Amino acid sequence: MSTISYFQNASKFVATNTSFNTYISDVDVLQYLQQYAATGAMHDSDERYPLPLCHPGTRKAVIDRIKAWYGYKEPPEGSIMVVHAPVGYGKSAVAQFIADDLEQQEDIDLNPLAGSFFSSRASPERSNPAHFIATLAYQFATSIPELLPLIQDVVRRNPMILNKTLELQLEKLIIGPFRAVKSLDEMPNRLVIVDGLDECINLDRKAQGQYAQDQELAQVRVLDLIHTLQSHRFPLSFLIFSRPEPWIKAHVESRPFNDNTHILDMYRTADNLKDVESLLRKELEQISERLRKLVEKTRGDMLYARTIILDLEDPYEDPQERLDLILDPSFDDGADLAHSAPFSFVYEHFRQILESCPKRNRPLMLEVLADLIVSHQIMRDADIIPIEQGDISSSLGDPR
Repeated sequence: MSTISYFQNASKFVATNTSFNTYISDVDVLQYLQQYAATGAMHDSDERYPLPLCHPGTRKAVIDRIKAWYGYKEPPEGSIMVVHAPVGYGKSAVAQFIADDLEQQEDIDLNPLAGSFFSSRASPERSNPAHFIATLAYQFATSIPELLPLIQDVVRRNPMILNKTLELQLEKLIIGPFRAVKSLDEMPNRLVIVDGLDECINLDRKAQGQYAQDQELAQVRVLDLIHTLQSHRFPLSFLIFSRPEPWIKAHVESRPFNDNTHILDMYRTADNLKDVESLLRKELEQISERLRKLVEKTRGDMLYARTIILDLEDPYEDPQERLDLILDPSFDDGADLAHSAPFSFVYEHFRQILESCPKRNRPLMLEVLADLIVSHQIMRDADIIPIEQGDISSSLGDPR
């Protein structure tokens, strides 16, 4: 956070009967507010890259249910929807899809997405509910033009508001400005997306050994903040994604929270088997295509195919990187290996392997190879290696 220093290097300075007023410009207000916000929790933050995405054609049943519930022209009957599912069912991917889809609406002049908070237990900032209201207030100020001057005025008058309780921040930074908007009934309904409610865990408290008892309190507190905000019937809808933790389900299903809430069980709603089949088919098609290219690469040479397998089984190398190298179009170096020396595919393969060795290590590599050749010759001369196995330096012919 930036600080302001007055009267730098002053000495023997006395001020009496004097008052000072610090003026914060409009730009400074947003910058000041941003310092308290978890900017990495916003749906389009680079901190979250790569963004979670739905595989094409999957989770359609869940997405359709959400779209049928939310409307920016007409607010839904229940302004809160809670979508829950166990880990691994694509909650964050669906949340990201909805956020991106709203921003890509071309038939309207506004962005229906008022704000978002994608929590993550891997981030001290994004998992801390202390940033929740400041993050939403910052996004409201930039996405809802009518609120911008009102939020700026609150921060300008009382910059310390961002150090107050979340409940007071909500009242002063969001509820108050909404109340002050003229013609509020004409304002279109906007959506707020909260993903990973179960990951609001306050890592600062975890470090103090208070995580277990505070996890439930932090998540229920966020729910209460959302419920308080929606109870004022502002043109806002809330889409919440979370694992079905017992205390979250109990709070959402209790009154008065439940009176204005839709609950969507993603596990029961989605066609999970069909979605998984779609994903596996696509991935297996890609694997099949790579297999076809690999078969063509061998040109029917069984020894070359066996050499590739041994290379991919090397415990000291990344098999994916080795396979990418083998399938690289430049691997053959433009040579017509099908009509060159015997075992030329194998030579080309090992040439590529040797060239992948860093230049600084190549002298040592050549010494090791030379020692291997000499050792093999000595062992053969001593009848330790059967003569049928031949000389390692010539058994495959001349690689040139």
